[in-house]
Amino acid sequence: MKNILALLFIVFLSFFSCDKQKPKNEEAINYQCPMQCEGENTFSEPGSCSICKMDLKPISGQKKVINTGNAISEASIFNLTSKWKTEEDKTIQLKDLKGKTLVMVMIYTTCKAACPRLVADMRNIEKQIPAKNLKNTQFVLVSIDPETDTPKKLKAFAIENYMDGAQWTFLQGSVSGVREFANVLAVKYKEISPMDFSHSNIISVFNPQGELMHQQEGLGVDNKETIAEIIKISKN
Repeated sequence: MKNILALLFIVFLSFFSCDKQKPKNEEAINYQCPMQCEGENTFSEPGSCSICKMDLKPISGQKKVINTGNAISEASIFNLTSKWKTEEDKTIQLKDLKGKTLVMVMIYTTCKAACPRLVADMRNIEKQIPAKNLKNTQFVLVSIDPETDTPKKLKAFAIENYMDGAQWTFLQGSVSGVREFANVLAVKYKEISPMDFSHSNIISVFNPQGELMHQQEGLGVDNKETIAEIIKISKN
């Protein structure tokens, strides 16, 4: 009888011990591309984004907090490591633009339809930014046709369009680098014939830490909100 009771006691302790070791129910961890290439899509396992190839990051139920310091957040375009040539034939990375409000658009110099309007919209925005804010703002035009738009071609385009001042920057990247950047901005483009592309018409505004703050879509649209956003984040 004593042996039976001892055995039952041992079984009870074993069960109790196992029960105590069971992990408490925890909230599932979801992962998301830091650049939100796939919108609000989340994933249950860690990995990399199928579009920009950056590591997926764990997210919480809280709303994203915009970084106001000097550090680079996970949502910053400065995390991209692609290299670019400027119209001055200098090699840079996007993080080299850190510290200024960035107004960015994707165009190509041989475009005869939408791009001239986008260029005009960029110039119109630039003219309406007060001088004290303009010194903290950089206007960046990224070519979606890097094979044609060499630094020399971009320099000539800048001069021709009166966009050769210090506040203007033109970028030529690699084919993969341009595609990666376009995916981050949700800009769609497609080559429909040699030196002819269909593409989205989007002007994007980033804060000095490289976080997307505002987008203007369309040609010749009301740009009051865009200008207000630029002034707000470039006032310091």
